[in-house]
Formats: sequence, C-alpha cells, structure tokens
Amino acid sequence: MTAPLADIRVLETGTLLAGPFCGQLLGDFGAEVIKLEDPGKGDPMRQWGREKPHGQSLWWPVVARNKKSVTCNLRTTEGQDLVRRLVEHADVLLENFRPGTLERWGLSYDELSAINPRLVLVRVTGYGQTGPYAPRAGFGSIGEAMGGLRYVTGEADRAPSRSGISIGDSLAATYAAFGTLAALHARERTGRGQVVDSAIYEAVLAMMESLIPEWGVAGYRRERTGPILPNVAPSNVYPTADGSDVLIAANQDTVFRRLADVMERPDLPADPRYATHGSRGAHQAELDEIITAWTRTVPSAKLLGMLHEAGVPAGGIYTAEDIIADPHVQAREAVVTVEHPDLGPVPMQNVAPRLSATPGAVKWAGPGLGSHNDEVYQGILGLSAEDLTGLRERGVI
Repeated sequence: MTAPLADIRVLETGTLLAGPFCGQLLGDFGAEVIKLEDPGKGDPMRQWGREKPHGQSLWWPVVARNKKSVTCNLRTTEGQDLVRRLVEHADVLLENFRPGTLERWGLSYDELSAINPRLVLVRVTGYGQTGPYAPRAGFGSIGEAMGGLRYVTGEADRAPSRSGISIGDSLAATYAAFGTLAALHARERTGRGQVVDSAIYEAVLAMMESLIPEWGVAGYRRERTGPILPNVAPSNVYPTADGSDVLIAANQDTVFRRLADVMERPDLPADPRYATHGSRGAHQAELDEIITAWTRTVPSAKLLGMLHEAGVPAGGIYTAEDIIADPHVQAREAVVTVEHPDLGPVPMQNVAPRLSATPGAVKWAGPGLGSHNDEVYQGILGLSAEDLTGLRERGVI
C-alpha cells in the first residue's frame, strides 16, 4: 500500500513548532521529509518539554517522527550550497525563519525556483511575508492574541487565558500543510511551484467564526465566557456525585427533550423559558443551576451511561491517562506505540485524518541528530565519504 505523499520530497529547515509540525503532517502521509538541523545542537525541540527522561524531550519523538535528520549549517556558504543542490531533487522547501532570512542567505524563491521551477516554498511566520509587521519576531502566543483567540479565552472576571497547547503554531502549520497540498495540486496543471505564505495570526483569525462580522455589522464584541457559549444552552461542564465533571451538550430542541426525560423533568421543555433554543439561551444561568442540582446527585459513570443511552451528547473531561485507557481510542488505534532507541516504547497520537485506501502511518520516532547524513548526502547528492569528512571538519554538517 503506497502512502498518498510517497512521491513527494520535503526539505524542512524550520525549527521549534510552526514549521516542523507542518513537516510532521506531510511525513505522516508518506512524504520523505529531510530535516536540516544545525550541527552539534540541532532543533531546540530536542530539548523542549516538561518531562525529559534520560535528558531527552518527549515532544521530539512526536514532532520529528517519520523524518530524516541531516546536519547542515545554513549560515555558511557551503551549507547554503548544499541546500541549493538538494533543492534540485526536492518538491517542497519548508521554513519558518523571519522574512528576509532566506534572501540574506542567497536562497530566495527567485533563486531557488531558477534551480527547480517546480519547487514549492512553504513559509510559516508570525505575521506573513508582507505588511508592516512582517519583520517582527512572532511566536505562536502573539499570533493567538492578534488573531483574536486570547481575548475570548478564559473567565470574564480575569485576564485572558491561553490553551494548554501551542495552538497558534499548530494552526499555522496545519494551514501551511493544506497550502502545500494545494500548491502541489496546482503544479500538476501549471508545471511550476509557488510560495505558500502561512501567518500564525491569520491562521488563528481564520478559525474565529463570525467574530469579525459580529463587530463590523452588528457592533457586538465577543467577551470571555469561561466554559459556555452565550445563548447556547444547556452546554456546560457539570459536577457529579463522585467529584468528577461531565460535559453535557443538549442545546438542540430534540436533544434537550431527551435530557429532560433522563432527568425525569418533563416540565422543563414545556416551560416557555426553556421550550426553544432562544428561550433557553435567555435563561442560560438558571437552567444550568437546575441541571447542576441534578447531576450532583448522580455518580459520573452512571450519569454518562444514562445520557448515552438516551442519545444526549455527553462525555468526561479526559486526561492523558483517560485517553490511553479509553476502549474507543484503543479500538480505533488513535494512540500508537513507537519504539525509541533510548526511551523504549513511546505512546503517541496516531495520524489524522484516516484515509480508507492510502492511510498515513507512524514509521519511526524522531531520529538522532544527523543520523541520515550518509543516506541523504551520498544517496541523493552523490558525495563521497571523504567529502562528508571534510564538511564535518569545516563545521558545515
């Protein structure tokens, strides 16, 4: 079975997350992703993460999975020449440096496309390649703020919060991967590559639903509302008798009637205050109080069983332990275990989405620094062992 991107070669020159997560997505579906890293230290992601058994990051095995690691000092003339030679054999060059960096290194798109007109250059930055903010340093958290996500995240009575993951970087990388596939598809018609410009703040902004027209047309500004969406009720996190929390989403009229049946409260959907979506939204707080008084009397497992049987969307608030242990997750192999030479078996999230005929796969965990130097430089560029020795001695690889 051939993976859908098995005929695509990607050169990944970015670091940290916004670029490398794009490379991970492409590699998940079979692209040959050759990651170019600084000699001696490599991508900082090799050291990032909260837990580091054996002094090694547990993030790196995930974000660098399926990739080949070669060392290349892009700040040297010889390193830049290696990139040009690799570009001759590549479909995609992926980077997330500040705008202008590639140009200073003599690796602009004009120069690279002259070498390989079919090359797709994927650029992931905080603010994009143009505009007055383009030269600024831009991390994911700043893009989340500028894109509007931070302002609406958290409780109304305190400062804006953040998600517990680097969502801005990951969104920009996901849009970059989507743009890469679109550019590769267009190349089949035109025969030429192009530049994919993915800005973190724009990727976040693209996910903000009707935030912009709500202000531009209606003069309405969304505010922080904690675990609820205003006027969408009931849809909240509710406490149970055993101290757990359960999320119940029963805001549709027919689903709310099912919830009322489980609660043995047929009076609720008959009450004008709760009969329709609009009326429930107008009385959201008092309805949540009624549901909370009921859920507090039922243990979580029993409560979820009753709700599932009645066709009411509900679920627990999962930790990593809960995810790994869940029988549905196990049945769908949403978490897979990959062997690592130092860490042993490493569980990690599987490839998403699922393709029925040509699915992606996790073939190996993040590689050691420069572990594919010989394969890439000798196999693709035809360099000799003596050539590689000289490059190492000069600090190029």
